[in-house]
Amino acid sequence: MKNENKSSGWKFINDDSTFSISNPQKSSYLYFPLVNEAGMMSAITPTLHGDIKTSQNTFLMAPVSSEDLHNSRAARNFWVHIEGEDIWSATGNSAKQISLNFKEKEEEEVHLEAGLLWHKVTRENKKLGIKAECTSFVPANKDQVELLKVNLSNTSDQDLTVTPTAAIPLYARSADDIRDHRHVTSLLHRIYTSKYGIEVQPTLSFDERGHKINHVTYSVLGSDGNGEAPTGFFPVVEDFIGEGGNLDWPKVIVKNEAPHTNAGETIEGYEAIGALKFNTTTLKPGESKSYIVVLMITDNRPKDISEISKKYCSEEQFDLLLEQNKIDWKDKLNNLNFETSDIDFNQWMKWVTLQPILRRIYGCSFLPHHDYGKGGRGWRDLWQDCLALLIMDDPKKVKELLLNNFAGVRIDGSNATIIGSEPGEFVADRNNISRVWMDHGAWPFLTTMLYIHQSGDIEFLLENQTYFKDTQIKRSKDLDLQWDPEQGNQLKSENSDIYEGTIFEHMLLQNIVQFYNVGQHNNIKLEGADWNDAFDLAPDLGESVAFTALYASNLKEMSQLLLSLQKKTGTEELQLTKEIIILLDTISNPINYDNVEEKLERLNQYFETCSHKISGEKTSICIKDLAADLNSKADWMINHLRQNEWIKNEEGFEWFNGYYNNDAERVEGDHTNGVRMTLTGQVFPVMGGVATDDQVKKISESVTNYLKDEKIGYRLNSQFGEIQQNIGRGFGFAFGHKENGAMFSHMAVMYSNAMYQRQFGHEGYDVINSIYELSKNFELSRIYPGVPEYISEKGRGMYHYLTGSASWLLLTVLTEMFGVKGNLGDLSLEPKLLINQFNDQNVASVFSYFANRHLNIVYKNENGLDHGAYQIQSITLNGEEITFETKQKAVIISREFINQLPENENHTLEVVLG
Repeated sequence: MKNENKSSGWKFINDDSTFSISNPQKSSYLYFPLVNEAGMMSAITPTLHGDIKTSQNTFLMAPVSSEDLHNSRAARNFWVHIEGEDIWSATGNSAKQISLNFKEKEEEEVHLEAGLLWHKVTRENKKLGIKAECTSFVPANKDQVELLKVNLSNTSDQDLTVTPTAAIPLYARSADDIRDHRHVTSLLHRIYTSKYGIEVQPTLSFDERGHKINHVTYSVLGSDGNGEAPTGFFPVVEDFIGEGGNLDWPKVIVKNEAPHTNAGETIEGYEAIGALKFNTTTLKPGESKSYIVVLMITDNRPKDISEISKKYCSEEQFDLLLEQNKIDWKDKLNNLNFETSDIDFNQWMKWVTLQPILRRIYGCSFLPHHDYGKGGRGWRDLWQDCLALLIMDDPKKVKELLLNNFAGVRIDGSNATIIGSEPGEFVADRNNISRVWMDHGAWPFLTTMLYIHQSGDIEFLLENQTYFKDTQIKRSKDLDLQWDPEQGNQLKSENSDIYEGTIFEHMLLQNIVQFYNVGQHNNIKLEGADWNDAFDLAPDLGESVAFTALYASNLKEMSQLLLSLQKKTGTEELQLTKEIIILLDTISNPINYDNVEEKLERLNQYFETCSHKISGEKTSICIKDLAADLNSKADWMINHLRQNEWIKNEEGFEWFNGYYNNDAERVEGDHTNGVRMTLTGQVFPVMGGVATDDQVKKISESVTNYLKDEKIGYRLNSQFGEIQQNIGRGFGFAFGHKENGAMFSHMAVMYSNAMYQRQFGHEGYDVINSIYELSKNFELSRIYPGVPEYISEKGRGMYHYLTGSASWLLLTVLTEMFGVKGNLGDLSLEPKLLINQFNDQNVASVFSYFANRHLNIVYKNENGLDHGAYQIQSITLNGEEITFETKQKAVIISREFINQLPENENHTLEVVLG
């Protein structure tokens, strides 16, 4: 059969979500994460390209972007010189082997298996009679180390004499040096050889931190499987490749040269490579031999290499650590498991469950497509990643993280933009960047509401936290010239005490400030951008109608939350900072909400009271009065949006306008270049209850007509047809890519969530199913299991693994599709599963963690009914029928009842639908 030169696509091969794929090397942009909680962060490809690092300033291998995966010759290579035959790369990185990818006849068979979180590539050359299994992982311990085991096997019927050499280029410095002083920084290198390998410790760091003494050491160590050390080394790249050679055809390998360097030597001032030559060995037919390669980053040169070798340089230790690693990752993910009729979907969701953990460790950087930033996460990421943590584990464990995050809120309702590496660490902008994202104030409330619903800890609202302070004031429209860094980054009162306000006060300020912060159409100003970071060119007259809807729903929910707080705790009044009273206008001095100038004047009055310090005085506000104030604001916003931003085009389709540009023009609707529509503009009116039921139906019809593409799914926007310098850089991107009309998973999943919330279950399912089908269609997507940030115009999955859409996808599948969620601490069940999601026994289930109990919630749909036709008839707990409360379309099981169950057991809730 003619070889079509393509990978066959992945398939799951066991219940642990391990997948396999043939010919993975024929997909040019595949990569896989290897990581641990100690901060070792690796990316690895089917040919073991990629990089290894612990931070922006500590790369063991040179940093790679996606294009480097096929351009760069630097890889984790393992060479084999075969006596009387040829040289061969166990990782497929010889010049000869690279050329095989386009031959019609397969000369090598390549097979990949990967699991949580390990990576194995098997490569066999039948002509040479040799096979290699290359297994890689990062141990689940406190060391910053990546391990590689290469198992060589003789698959011929004759003896095979081989001489192996591991060869991993050691970049050993900051990513800043990849072009800036690349050669000069190699002069800082001090290369040391020891019994088991090569260490590089540059004398100085040579990056934005200044020319400081460096202690970080980068090591490549190795042994055979029995712990026998290498015979010698080739520590310098130029000597290793030879004049005219390169990393995929190096002279010392081709010529089978003796080692250039022995243990105990020091070399200065060259580009380094961890090239370790092992003893020549003869493998009999069917015989195998293993080799261990240790890639390590340490704070100083290891004091005792022999201790490291005992810990890592043996096959026995490798296998033990690998099993521990598999168990560790399985334990991290075992609190959430879905069972539907689609077995592949159930397994695929396990990889989605992994993704928020990966983003917590990697941040938004350090994988090949995520070649921006210098590590860490943004403000929005802090809060949205917590969504997954809250449903995967005990919410109380996330409480401290939430509390710490609120320390990044400014008193003007904006927030810090530089996030530190430690929880609750926020840093003033290094360059006084005056950019504010107008959506940032909305997310903390959504996450906090999920925490309260999951935990029942409504008293969290009354806990105190500081505010962030730097030179930026009035939502970065002005500078506080009285402030300097020596004053610290915490807001102070007039008597110089650090001011603290309740968590509710923080959320209130974030949302109520935005009520007043409006443009000429009385929608909230777009400022630097909203969720769509690429809508960044309308800071003056731009407005985000989409997020005006989200802020409106936040204020409405905040009003209801206050009344729940009063009911549950007996609290009648809240202590709020005195300055906030002028924003509570129905309590203090009412204004006309239709008058933009009045709103802006009131907001400026508030800003003037808190630009440098605040009084530190508190005022008591009656909860009922405060709730009424917020509710009146929310109602005004909702009515305003329904009356002024609902549009109907010439074809008769209707939806919400989402934006105004920097010329104060409405963005969406009919246009000479074609109909303009954004998905974002529909998500939040639907999700927050701004859209009526009839409007939701019309929005769904419009989205399907203008944004749904059978090839790539639900587009983020329609084709605008021209660069939009008055709205954002995103329209400079090619249409169908990233923020300009791609299937952007994050907003698509939120659209699904919104439709589910409004009882449009079929529409919600269709969005998630389209993302799933697109992602698993390897012929187009070319990604491993999981959800990418977006799908390109060709259907390729882009920016895999580190995407906030994973948290929202988990949240939507659990709380909306399966309908398992908290309700102020009680358990609420309201499934919206479709008939095709139940298995042959008409059963679908989810294993979840709630109230510190493991619950297996089994839905039995014995009559084969579809969503909308069934409701919950009865519930049994561990075989015994229980009573429950019905609230609208959901049933409620009290937390007190669940708290009576033993904690360390699995409990089955069998829910009969009828």
